[in-house]
Formats: sequence, C-alpha cells, structure tokens
Amino acid sequence: MDTQVWLEFLKQNWLVIAVALIVLFIVVNLVKTVIKWLLVVLIVGGLLIYSGVTLDQIGEVVTTVKNETVDTVKAEVMNLMVKEAKEAKYTSNGDGTFTIKAPNLELKGEKGSKEVEITFRGVPIGKWDMNETIQEYIDQAKNNTGS
Repeated sequence: MDTQVWLEFLKQNWLVIAVALIVLFIVVNLVKTVIKWLLVVLIVGGLLIYSGVTLDQIGEVVTTVKNETVDTVKAEVMNLMVKEAKEAKYTSNGDGTFTIKAPNLELKGEKGSKEVEITFRGVPIGKWDMNETIQEYIDQAKNNTGS
C-alpha cells in the first residue's frame, strides 16, 4: 500500500471520488434508516472495488503491520533484557516453575522447558522459545538473587 499509488489513483479518479462523496452526503442527510448505512457500505465498497484494492491486499497489509509490530516489540524486549539483567530477581516457585521480575519485564517458565512466558510493562506478550539472550537473562537473575 504505497502512498504514491494512492496519490496516483486520486489524481486519475478524482471525479468519481467527488461524485461518490456527494452521493454519500445526500444519502446520509436524506435517508434516515438502516437502508442509509447499506447504501453507504455499497458506495464505499464500490469505490474500493473500483480502485482495485482487494481483500487479499488489505489482509497482506494487516499481516505486514502485525509482523513488523511483533518484531519491534521483540527487539525492544531483548534490549530491555540486556539492560535490566542486573536488576532482575529470580524466584523459584517450589513447583518446578520460576518467575523473574525486573522493572519492565516479568518472565515465567518451568525448569528445563524450551519456552518462557513474557510480560512486558504489565502486558502479556506470549510464550517465546528459549534463546541465548533469554538464557543469559535467567542466569544473571539467578546470580543476582543467589539462587
């Protein structure tokens, strides 16, 4: 979804868009029922179809944005692990699980497991596979608390 593509589409189809906006304005002001919203959806849908944007393309954009967001959060969490490792406190829960708390991170896991559950600034962000950075974070937290 390149902005240049949208600008070119707007330049080439400005008259159709203007007519559609006028029709939408008339529909919203004159029709006061559910039919109004059906017409609005039809007009907007028609514009989207006319523009050549497909649901697959919209889905691709949503997937791309989601993946980029997840990657950004993972990178930030990994950086925080390195920065907050000295402040992390390891707690053994007695049932084979452990909890590590730092100012912005909380890690929960099971001894010998290949996954840990991570909470970032109070928001659970899921289970992550164990990697070198996470293992070093756990080891540093153990050293901090003498466990």
